[in-house]
Amino acid sequence: MRRVSRIAIAGVATASLAVALSACGGSSTSASSGGSAKTKGIGLAYDIGGKGDQSFNDAAYAGFQKAETDLKISGRDIEPQDGESDADKVQRLEQLAKAGYNPVIGVGFVYAPAIKEVAAKYPKITFGIIDDEQDKAANVADMVFHEEQASYLAGVAAAKATKKNHIGFVGGVDIPLIHKFEAGYVQGAQSVNPKIKIEKQYLTQTPQEGGFSSPDKGKDAAEGQIEAGADVIYAAAGLSGQGVIQSAASHKVWAIGVDSDQYKQDALAKYKDYILTSATKDVAGAVYNLAKSVADGKPATGVVRASLATGGVGLADSNPAFKNNADLQAALKKAEAGIKDGSITVKTS
Repeated sequence: MRRVSRIAIAGVATASLAVALSACGGSSTSASSGGSAKTKGIGLAYDIGGKGDQSFNDAAYAGFQKAETDLKISGRDIEPQDGESDADKVQRLEQLAKAGYNPVIGVGFVYAPAIKEVAAKYPKITFGIIDDEQDKAANVADMVFHEEQASYLAGVAAAKATKKNHIGFVGGVDIPLIHKFEAGYVQGAQSVNPKIKIEKQYLTQTPQEGGFSSPDKGKDAAEGQIEAGADVIYAAAGLSGQGVIQSAASHKVWAIGVDSDQYKQDALAKYKDYILTSATKDVAGAVYNLAKSVADGKPATGVVRASLATGGVGLADSNPAFKNNADLQAALKKAEAGIKDGSITVKTS
């Protein structure tokens, strides 16, 4: 049996946030309305929180960098703006499509309406969206994940690591996608201890309120859960999760990261001894694989779903305290085997 999946994220993003396009070179091959089969490289539009979140967006950036290097293509990546509308996202995607980038990828479910609109205007360009599968257009790749499976393993780890039989969950926004993280985490923890106490909190009701981009909100939520008695907290909150990790470290309790291996992120290095593990999903691989499929002349489209079985989700084992805990690792191995063989069905809500 393979060790619990570890998703290697190549490269660490800078924390610089810019609204304007950041070009990385390459020849100019404009696409007229309707699209063009030619490409000057990969276009990437970030989700709320932008590059430098040490989590979701940075994983996408790592895939972007790998595509540029390995495929020898150029690329452009564009930051989001605070309080932007769907029209702003449409404009951003159209900028990339008109400039000749192919594929054009929206990082996050918030791009769903914009992808639907722009993909219809440029049928010869391949569009990708991460964490959404609403648009079934012929030129759209819906790149989604079984986040609940990695979260189940995170729950097992939390239940094994807690000394108080009391853990916590912080979700960035109260939406179905983040409900998957919570559902898997709770189920995994209760598989170890049905009576375990679990604190749960969502930071905001909508993304526009900053649930994925406010470390201060994450810190406040974690402070409350730690005060209530939780000694392991899992955050599925994008950039806001940095506040959860900071709070956990200050109180010397465990945090569990998300999306990227947050133990290895430079911006979180001073907190890493309190990052037990991270529930990862290979966003970097999804971005790279779509770019490669276009470069190979065989664009991937339709729903592309990653799971524990495909290695697309899992737990990072960079922290020696996690990796060398034999009892915890045995429990995770058993849980992973059960998910893969179907004897454990992980809940999504």
